[in-house]
Amino acid sequence: MRCPYCRHADSRVVDSREADDGQLIRRRRSCPECGKRFTTVEEAVLAVVKRSGVTEPFSRTKIMSGVRKACQGRPVDEDSIALLAQKVEETVRARGAAEIPSHDVGLAILGPLRELDAVAYLRFASVYKSFDSIDAFEREIAALREAQPAT
Repeated sequence: MRCPYCRHADSRVVDSREADDGQLIRRRRSCPECGKRFTTVEEAVLAVVKRSGVTEPFSRTKIMSGVRKACQGRPVDEDSIALLAQKVEETVRARGAAEIPSHDVGLAILGPLRELDAVAYLRFASVYKSFDSIDAFEREIAALREAQPAT
């Protein structure tokens, strides 16, 4: 790691700590040339591979945006959407892969969204699963009804 003060090509790690539940590593470094200390932050980059083959960084904001659209007009607060996005990110990162297909991200959204709001789930699933007929909606609604606990 290059020293930001004197641009010396090497530095020594003095201390390392995890941050953000292990998602980041903060390292305190010392330059052997000028003696100054500085901090670096390391984060594992998670990339999403889209259907077109294009790769882009994982974005919790994009998850929240898509879920927010599905929840439009529903009694779902912003905190619940943020919590869902966090769950999705944790699920995706837990796989340990550096790249994940966008299809798998969508699958990771469906489960928590189904628990959050059934109507929002149907909206999201209709786009994600490309429902092409009323029968597809009916099958999904039947599956939702079967999964609901009897009251």
